Amino acid sequence: MMTEQELLQKADAFIDANMDDIIKDIKAIVDIPSVNAPAEEGAPYGKKIKRALLEALKIADRMGYKTVNCENYMGYAQLDGQQEKYIGTIAHLDVVPAGNGWHTEPYNMTVKNGYLMGRGVIDNKGPFILTLYMAKFFKELDEKLPYTLRMMCGCDEECSMSDVEYYVHHYEEPVFLFTPDSEFPLCNGEKGRLGGNITSKKFENGVILDFKGGMAENAVPDEAYAIVKGDIAKFPEADRITLTAVPEGVRIDSTGIGGHASHAENTINAIGVIANYLKDNDLVTEDEKNYLKMVCLMCEDHQGHGLGIECDDGKFPPLSIIGGLMCMENGVMKQNFDSRYPTNTTPDELVAKMAKLGEQYGATITDVNATKPFYIEADKPEIKACLDSYNDVRGLNGKPFTMGGGTYARHFKNAISFGTEIPDEPLPDFVGKIHTADEGIGIERLKMSLKVYILALHRLMQIEF
Repeated sequence: MMTEQELLQKADAFIDANMDDIIKDIKAIVDIPSVNAPAEEGAPYGKKIKRALLEALKIADRMGYKTVNCENYMGYAQLDGQQEKYIGTIAHLDVVPAGNGWHTEPYNMTVKNGYLMGRGVIDNKGPFILTLYMAKFFKELDEKLPYTLRMMCGCDEECSMSDVEYYVHHYEEPVFLFTPDSEFPLCNGEKGRLGGNITSKKFENGVILDFKGGMAENAVPDEAYAIVKGDIAKFPEADRITLTAVPEGVRIDSTGIGGHASHAENTINAIGVIANYLKDNDLVTEDEKNYLKMVCLMCEDHQGHGLGIECDDGKFPPLSIIGGLMCMENGVMKQNFDSRYPTNTTPDELVAKMAKLGEQYGATITDVNATKPFYIEADKPEIKACLDSYNDVRGLNGKPFTMGGGTYARHFKNAISFGTEIPDEPLPDFVGKIHTADEGIGIERLKMSLKVYILALHRLMQIEF
């Protein structure tokens, strides 16, 4: 049996020899704009996501794995081991909409100064391809692994995760699983998630004719617009606001600073920019202004102080809340909310507080959905194997963390999220993060991550499950 030092030497050589192919395979699926769309026959999340799934399975099939399409909800590639019990990985092929402000083509992946640029290179298509090459390394050793290895790819992570719910109801669970859809060193706990809408009453004599903002429920919007009755001469100029005269009155466009719902610090919600502008300048009716006050309370404070729902349990980060989507139909406005909450509150408590506040502002809380917090103890051997692998490869002493983001890990009995992001490491100015313009990941980060995954899987295969 080779030593770990020999294994890592082989891993370095393997990664260098395969990097060009890794980049090509990432591009093959990043170039598919796999944003969730209405279901069609044989395509529960739309044709483009199905196309990405078929392309991913085609790549896996070319690499010599057994591939299974789980009725187009998701799929997997499998490397058979000595036992039918399997260790799993899972990444997702659906992406949030590209949004605005890109300096490269979001669905035509390019390589710029050592960085892959395109929607999904980090979240989460690039990491999925890494799991296939992790398996390829062991496949080429030509020795059967103790456990079967299954690399899964989902299609509905960014919306409801109904894909993985379908999977766990129809397929056997892994003995252990990690998803490369978070940050290093590893995450062993995720806050609960509460979603819904702050819904206005119908404005019978309102002046707001339309109000739209956001591209996804779980992302702070960087652009929004409203169309309002009125004379543009009476609309003052303001920061982050652009005014245009239109036949109906005035179109108000706003720009903010986007970001993910679980990392809303340093963002500026473009919906809130318009809501504040309309409210502060008395450009709407009293009823509309009252409703917009509640929207502003949420958009201005991502920790929920404005809504009176702030809380912190000491185990998870404090509660967070953002408004990702605003829409208006038949005189009714709906501002969605996406809250990530710790263990010292419940969805019922949060909804009750928001509903009581809503009584003051002519708003009701509707369309509520929730998931519970998820936590797995960090002293388990499989958690230690992953954590130590990252620390050993990088010469660090990183500790497990909990977070507000939600991943597939919470849907399995024994799972964690494990890389590939490292938020504290600086990025060049031209590289954005997940859910933002110019999403990018460095080739060196890909190489390091793959090396970590190879070592972690080697150690996981030695654990008795």
